[in-house]
Amino acid sequence: MKNAKYIWVAVAAVVCAFVLARAYTYKYRAQDTVVVTGLGETEFSSDLIVWSAAITAEAKDVAAGYAQIERAKSKVQEFLTEKGLPEEAVVFEFVNVDKVFDPVYNANGNWAGQRFSGYSLRQRFTVESTDVERVENISREISALIAQGVSIEAYAPDYYYTKLDDVKMGLIETASADARMRAEKIAANAGAKIGRVASARMGVFQITGANTNEEFSAGGSFNTASRHKKARITMRIEYRVK
Repeated sequence: MKNAKYIWVAVAAVVCAFVLARAYTYKYRAQDTVVVTGLGETEFSSDLIVWSAAITAEAKDVAAGYAQIERAKSKVQEFLTEKGLPEEAVVFEFVNVDKVFDPVYNANGNWAGQRFSGYSLRQRFTVESTDVERVENISREISALIAQGVSIEAYAPDYYYTKLDDVKMGLIETASADARMRAEKIAANAGAKIGRVASARMGVFQITGANTNEEFSAGGSFNTASRHKKARITMRIEYRVK
């Protein structure tokens, strides 16, 4: 029994030594790497614009309201055609009709209910085009229709880029090259060389307005308000050192 006890003690000592050796080896290997973050940035201009506006009208009855909308729509179409915009680039949505009520107050000034006063009609239209310059100018000049009796509400255009996948792939390549250059400098200062990649992780894809102080988002930003944009991506890469 005494010999068996010594045998188990010896086995336990061997196991402990093996575990400690593995732990030391893992620690050594874990420290035998360098982790760097590379950056890729580029600026580009949007090649697609989406702009919307809405024709509005108010009338005592629906038929009169529809007639106002149709007259305004004809003037809008004529205006856009004169500006060189193809008819197929404009999409008119259905007309929304809402009842309008005015508040009613009693002699004491207290609210007593509401009274039906007519209808409010609204027809939105959207322009989508790759002729960014032309549509951008039209969006600024659309208020000229007000002088023709057209009640219209215009919104700011949204700008997009149809080749974002190409931009993203290029930025990944640039950020990876930047990370490798940083790792090589760090390794050279330590008298070593970098080896194979141990791990790589891509950061979020950020698109902001060019020459703006727009903040980045943890989930990635996608600016549509600016025609000229800046794209940014980071790559966190871990290299083996040899």
